[in-house]
Amino acid sequence: MFKKDFMWGTATASYQIEGAAREDGRGPSVWDVFCAEGNAYGGHTGDVACDHYHRFAEDVALMKELGINTYRFSLSWTRIIPDGDGKINPKGIEFYNRLINELINNGITPIITLFHWDYPYELEKKGGWRNRQSSDWFAYYAETVFRSFSDRVKYFVTLNEPQCFIGQGYAQGIHAPGLKCSDRDIVIMSHNVMLAHGKAVKALREIAPNCKIGYAPTCSAAIPATDEPEDIEAARASFFDIDMNNWTWNVSWWSDPIMLGRYPEETDAFKKLGKYLPEGYEEDLKTISLPIDFYCQNIYNGARFSAGEKGPRWVPNSINMPLTNCNWPVVPESLYWGPKFLYERYGKPIIISENGMAGYDAISLDGAVHDMDRIDFIHKYLRCLKKAVDEGIEIDGYMYWSLMDNFEWSKGYSVRFGLIHIDYITQKRTPKDSFYWYRDVIKSGGEAL
Repeated sequence: MFKKDFMWGTATASYQIEGAAREDGRGPSVWDVFCAEGNAYGGHTGDVACDHYHRFAEDVALMKELGINTYRFSLSWTRIIPDGDGKINPKGIEFYNRLINELINNGITPIITLFHWDYPYELEKKGGWRNRQSSDWFAYYAETVFRSFSDRVKYFVTLNEPQCFIGQGYAQGIHAPGLKCSDRDIVIMSHNVMLAHGKAVKALREIAPNCKIGYAPTCSAAIPATDEPEDIEAARASFFDIDMNNWTWNVSWWSDPIMLGRYPEETDAFKKLGKYLPEGYEEDLKTISLPIDFYCQNIYNGARFSAGEKGPRWVPNSINMPLTNCNWPVVPESLYWGPKFLYERYGKPIIISENGMAGYDAISLDGAVHDMDRIDFIHKYLRCLKKAVDEGIEIDGYMYWSLMDNFEWSKGYSVRFGLIHIDYITQKRTPKDSFYWYRDVIKSGGEAL
């Protein structure tokens, strides 16, 4: 069973919900520029989003009604330091102080994510993550956050999904800043990203040693096609392998240096890409691998594998496989096999820092949002997570993505992940049926599953 202090929560990100893009001294991020150039669906932007900046008290009241005991949210780097590496903006600190205090006053534990994709545009102009100084810029920002909030916030996450903000932002070019860089540059950026993580961990240990810190990568889980030992081993091997056709989308490149203190040298990808690592990178690994307290993973779906004559073999999804509004397959077993394989490899307590689905949600004639598909999704996934817990895998929490419908990056406002429906014109909040279902699960401590 889920432990009594299990973190039942939801997650959001600053650019996706806050709005107030040019208020109170906030500087531009790469996403502001990317969207202003019309690169998101429908020309949508995060300028207003869910107007959480002005409506956070209303949103926290809804969180209390939902019954969550934990809320994971990210900070806008440029709201705190407008140019990313210069003068601190007191208005930004003030806003997050108000939000943090409101959460604590309502019995909700805040988990702060330092970086969820909205990179300062002024730093991007200096080379961004390609510039080795980027790890120092991030460390300065992290120190500012820790000095400002660690008296009340006890849980921090350094970075969210480097597979996406590097892979989709700098390799594929479909996310901000919309670049298509060489493998050489991507390798350098990946190393600087993880070095930034390590320097943030070091800063927290010095500034607030009683706080805890983690890291939140992502990847689709690998699932064995059957329960036969050879298929389980094939899935495990696939989960930690690196496909050169889309090499930024993997677990081991982004987690082995942090969790094990080494790059995955046994993979073919390392043999092809390792030559691009900076001279002396081995010394950096000492900082990159400074111990963290918990390991987060964002898991939404997975793929099946079986043992083949020449190694693991991908098994195509069934023609009956249900899909979400993002055309992502619904694979509940992801929340069993993903945590299982990760815990075996890294041995740290796991928080499922994101899991959820985009649905076809609308206000019905009765004024409610009847999202039975989302209820079914969460129910199936949580039952698989419970199976992992029952088998002794140390799982500390589950954060549903997302608390509310929001700006979904390049998809704009075309898809809805939230437990709360947002009317983006009136900003009216309407809890969906899934909101009340999840509330009852939380109230039962997971027994209702």
